[in-house]
Amino acid sequence: MNIFKFGGMSVKDADAIRNAAQVIQDYGQEPLVVVVSAMGKTTNALEELTNAFIEQREGYYKQFEEIRDGHFQVIRELFGDDQNEVSDEVNDLFVEIEWIIEERPFESYGYLYDQIVSIGEFASTRILSGYLEACSISNTWFDVRDLIKTDNAYQQANVLWDETAEVFREAEATFRNGITVTQGFLGCTSENFTTTLGREGSDFSAAILAHLLDADQVTVWKDVPGIFNADPDQFGETFKIDAVSYLEAVEMTYYGAKVIHPKTIKPLENKGIPLYIKSFLHPDQPGTVISSEPVSRETFPPVIVFKRDQLLLNLRTKDFSFIEEDNMSLIYQIFARHRTGINMMQKADLDLLTIRHYDENSLARYTKNRASFITQKDQVTVQCLMEGERE
Repeated sequence: MNIFKFGGMSVKDADAIRNAAQVIQDYGQEPLVVVVSAMGKTTNALEELTNAFIEQREGYYKQFEEIRDGHFQVIRELFGDDQNEVSDEVNDLFVEIEWIIEERPFESYGYLYDQIVSIGEFASTRILSGYLEACSISNTWFDVRDLIKTDNAYQQANVLWDETAEVFREAEATFRNGITVTQGFLGCTSENFTTTLGREGSDFSAAILAHLLDADQVTVWKDVPGIFNADPDQFGETFKIDAVSYLEAVEMTYYGAKVIHPKTIKPLENKGIPLYIKSFLHPDQPGTVISSEPVSRETFPPVIVFKRDQLLLNLRTKDFSFIEEDNMSLIYQIFARHRTGINMMQKADLDLLTIRHYDENSLARYTKNRASFITQKDQVTVQCLMEGERE
C-alpha cells in the first residue's frame, strides 16, 4: 500500500495531468491512494476571490468566471469537449461557489474561505479521476470529508483522530482495493461543514491516510527532484539532500524551510513510514527520503532558510518589571488565539542607550560586545536597545 500525493504544479494543466496519469500507470501496483491538490495556482486564485467577495470589491464575479473557465479549458484539452460527465461534475462544484457569492457575505471569513477554497481540490480530483478512467485506469473517487474529521477551527482545522479512526473502519475497504483518488487539504466538522488543514495541507492529508492505512511509504510528487539545502530560487549554489531524518525534517520545517507541511512528519514517524520527495518530471530519479534512519552531521550540508517580510515586535512592561514566565505564557496565548506564528522569541534584560550629539566612535565604544536589537538615529540623537550587561 502506497500513497501518492500530487501537488498543484503536478496537475497545473492538461499536460501535467497527462503526466500524472502516466506516473500512476507506470507505477502499476495496487492498492494505491492518490491525494491531489488544487490545480496550479487555483488555491491562490480562490483565496483572492474570497477576499474580494468579503470586501465586496468590484469585479469579483469576473474572477470567479476566470477560475471556472480555466478548469473547463483543461477539460476540453483532455477530453476533446466539455459535454461529458466530468464537465457536469465540475460545473456543479462551481455552482456551489456561485450560490455563495450571489448573496452578501454574512458568515465568518474563515467559514467562507473554507467553503470556497475547498472547491479547488474537488475540481482537480474530479478531472484527474475522470481522465484516468478515459485512459482505462480504473479508480474510485472518494470524498475525503467522509473520512477526516476536524474541529471548527476554519483555515487551520485540527484533526480529531479518534473520530477519524472510527469512520476509517467503515471506509477502509475502499482504500484497500485498486486506485483511490481523493483530496488533500480538506476535512469536515461534526456539522458536515468543510474545513481546511492550513496552506500546503495536502502533505498532511497524505500522512493521515498513510498512518491510518499502515502504508509502506508516501511519495510527494513535486517540480523539484528532492529537498535542497536552500531555495534554488533565492540562492545560486544549492545541493540536493539524499536522505533526511524525521528529526531533521521537523527542525527544517520549524525554521521555515519549504520541505513539507509542518504537521506531516508526526503521523509518519509514529508508524515508521518513509516519505519520498520526487520529481514528477523525472520519476525514475531517487529524490530525497525522510525516514527514521539517522544521518551523519558530518556529511550534512548547511541548511539555509531565508524568510522575507518579517515583523519585529518589541514588547516591554510599563512598570519596568521583568517579563517572567506567566507574562510569556499570556503572550503566547494571545498569538495562538489570533493564529499568528512566532518565528523567534528572545527574552532578555535590555538596556536602552541614548547619546545626544553622538559620533560613530562613541556609539561603537558604548555598544562594543553588546547585542543590539533596535537602533534609531537622527541628526543629533541615537538610541540603541541592547542586551543587558551581565553582572
